[in-house]
Amino acid sequence: MRIMGLDYGDKTIGVAICDPFGWTAQGIEVIRRKTDALDKDRMKVLMEQYEVTEIVVGLPKNMNATIGPRGETCLAFAETLREHFQVPVHMWDERLTTVSATRTLLEADVSRAKRKLVVDKLAAVFILQNYLDSKTKR
Repeated sequence: MRIMGLDYGDKTIGVAICDPFGWTAQGIEVIRRKTDALDKDRMKVLMEQYEVTEIVVGLPKNMNATIGPRGETCLAFAETLREHFQVPVHMWDERLTTVSATRTLLEADVSRAKRKLVVDKLAAVFILQNYLDSKTKR
């Protein structure tokens, strides 16, 4: 059983996968969005390759915990994934994950061009890792 974490954006989808034990998240790729059908096709390939049984989608909330237009888009995307893949899809509060990912890359002295290529993947790692950590604290 593996869980896929997604950082869903207008132009890209950051993708992370947990290890078989559900302990750690690793970034695997950034899907450059083209069409919904092509995006789902790529996710299907990854889900089969990594034997994914659940998905976690980052939910961008406002700082006051309300859900704005971007959050509504992510909720609709998650519902589409539930229907299309017939797997459980969980939402996870992603506030500040992109900020944390960017800060981590800056601290690692990654160039601006390289940061742009991997920040969404790292944000997906943070989303998934936070979700995994919350499950082990129960």
